[in-house]
Amino acid sequence: MVGAAVRTWLAAYRVEVVLFLVSFAVLASFSSQRFLRQSEAPHFVYQAKAWLEGRLDLDPEVLPNLEDWACVREVAGAKVRCEGAPRPTDRWYVSFPSFPAVVMLPFVAINGYQFNDTSFGVFTGALAVALFYALLRFLTKEGETPRTWAPNAVLALTLGFGTLFFYAAIRGEVWFSAEVMGVAFTCLYARNAIRAHRPLLAGLFFSMATLTRTPLLFTGLFFVLEAVCPGPDRLSQLKALGAKWQSVADKLGRFVLGAAPLGLLAAAYNFYRFGSLTEFGHRFLYNNRVNVDIDRLGLFNPAYLPRNLEAAFLKLPGLSGSPPRLTYDPHGLTLLLTLPLLVFLLIPKRTPRLHWPVWLTVAVTALPGLFYQNTGYMQFGFRFSLDYTPYLLLLFALGGWPLRHRAVVAALVLGGLVNFWGAVAFRGYTELVRNW
Repeated sequence: MVGAAVRTWLAAYRVEVVLFLVSFAVLASFSSQRFLRQSEAPHFVYQAKAWLEGRLDLDPEVLPNLEDWACVREVAGAKVRCEGAPRPTDRWYVSFPSFPAVVMLPFVAINGYQFNDTSFGVFTGALAVALFYALLRFLTKEGETPRTWAPNAVLALTLGFGTLFFYAAIRGEVWFSAEVMGVAFTCLYARNAIRAHRPLLAGLFFSMATLTRTPLLFTGLFFVLEAVCPGPDRLSQLKALGAKWQSVADKLGRFVLGAAPLGLLAAAYNFYRFGSLTEFGHRFLYNNRVNVDIDRLGLFNPAYLPRNLEAAFLKLPGLSGSPPRLTYDPHGLTLLLTLPLLVFLLIPKRTPRLHWPVWLTVAVTALPGLFYQNTGYMQFGFRFSLDYTPYLLLLFALGGWPLRHRAVVAALVLGGLVNFWGAVAFRGYTELVRNW
């Protein structure tokens, strides 16, 4: 009976299974020697291990380095950032939203501090590709797009290998692990948020995504729009809201109910660590180059906008050496090269029901990264764009451009080549520490 159930499931989801296996094999191959070793920034592993040991802070004696950890010192009853040499009374924490550590808990329970975050990232990346295909297949089933399984599979592979997701998924490290896991949870959230048909699950996956990558908090707008005025005649729906407010309130209430448990736990954890319900640790980064800007202007400020726009849209590859070779700026690289399909979003062939809700979701989700004190350094491309890359690809899927169109094929090939370069050429913290 179990065997028959497994065969039935495999028959129903054979494309997702094949996409997962192919993606896993390719990502593992490009991960190369990294795949067999823990990265040099396994912050979530150390957080999970600390929880398993019954402590909320980290043991400073076992930290592998002092890169991007939060250090809190009590001064006259106030929590302040540690300055100067560490003290025995200082408390150390992961300076990022901690849900990836929750996901890693059972594996860290088995492997301890040695758990391999790199191979786990490859697994998560392959799963995200399959989940994105499942999202596209659901859109087809619901009549939101006319695309069949083959174009949907191509777009899923484009997410995996034609965007910045490619290099982020093959290397572990706290910064990229969160981005990759955020994409996976985004696919699960969006799948349940469409037409607000599963509010409770949408809220749960929304909280998981937000507690993995904070900017994903703004993707909650997508569910709100789907619940309040799903379209196509949104103006009439808004006018009629008074008559059907109970149905809308029920959906929003169940969404909040799904999101609240993890959200409240995270807020309490933040307050315990940093004295603020919304602080996840970056104001307490120990001995970090960004502290000067944070102290002067804060984490988010319009003054940061020019350099983030430059990193996202204006930075180009360079040439150096003899013989000449392509180089990239670790502060960013234009999205027009790392995601060339972006051009087609500006001139869609069709503007279906979901066109504006997805565009608005992209816009609000992009804002935190554009006003953030850090461009994402060190990176290949503007990595914060991964927070909304699934929505950008959804826009392309909705926009009606055929994948066989010559310009689209050229964009797909260009994106694949550029991100292949990124997967091969990018040298991050792990390589610099290990001198690979």
